[in-house]
Amino acid sequence: MARFLVTYHGGGMPQDDNLRQQAMAAFGKWVEQTGKALIDPGAPLGPPKTVSPGSVKDGPATGSFGGYSVIEANDIDAAVELVRHHPFVERGGSLQVSPAVAP
Repeated sequence: MARFLVTYHGGGMPQDDNLRQQAMAAFGKWVEQTGKALIDPGAPLGPPKTVSPGSVKDGPATGSFGGYSVIEANDIDAAVELVRHHPFVERGGSLQVSPAVAP
């Protein structure tokens, strides 16, 4: 089985308490449905600092993301199927699935 990093882009968490609770419940359901394939459910990310050659700055790097999960699947197509109906996508965000390349 291969591992895949799922990064969360756009979307975001609703500000309304009821909608936020609904979003968390939907994520919990997705976690249950994904089962043992979900290696690390991940977490939303806070404000970043970007380290570049010779500098450190507040704020995101180009192409930054707001959260992550790690899943395990036979191949990238199977990994994509695991996240195709993720509640984050249903809220308007997008997920990028990237294979972890072993050395």
